[in-house]
Amino acid sequence: MTDQIGTERPGISAAVIIYEGCVLMVRRRVKEGELSWQFPAGEIEPGESPEEAAVRETREETGLKVTAIKSLGERTHPKTHRLMWYTACDVVAGAAYVADTDELAELAWCTHAEISTYVPYGLFEPVQAYLDDILAR
Repeated sequence: MTDQIGTERPGISAAVIIYEGCVLMVRRRVKEGELSWQFPAGEIEPGESPEEAAVRETREETGLKVTAIKSLGERTHPKTHRLMWYTACDVVAGAAYVADTDELAELAWCTHAEISTYVPYGLFEPVQAYLDDILAR
């Protein structure tokens, strides 16, 4: 099914969260094509910036309070064809858990070496470069 003329699906904002040498990944209950494990993410709401959406979606999905620290870029996702924004975030408070049980099946804190196991098709280059810089130290 295609979108009706004049309507576009909202963009998706993803939070790239590093804590204690690991990056947070979530597994959705419903896969989008090949996508199973990904970063906390969701649709950007009207009037919301991509950074605000990344912070909100992280809280809704994982219960984790984060703050946006840096935009890592945007692209049209090659698998979903959705416009995606990626934001690096720092943990402010809380412990991650599956807060949105309708959307998420599980979550994991992944080491740098484990990323390719969770996301075998590779990450957006600027996100991978950021993770390489922070996690491979």
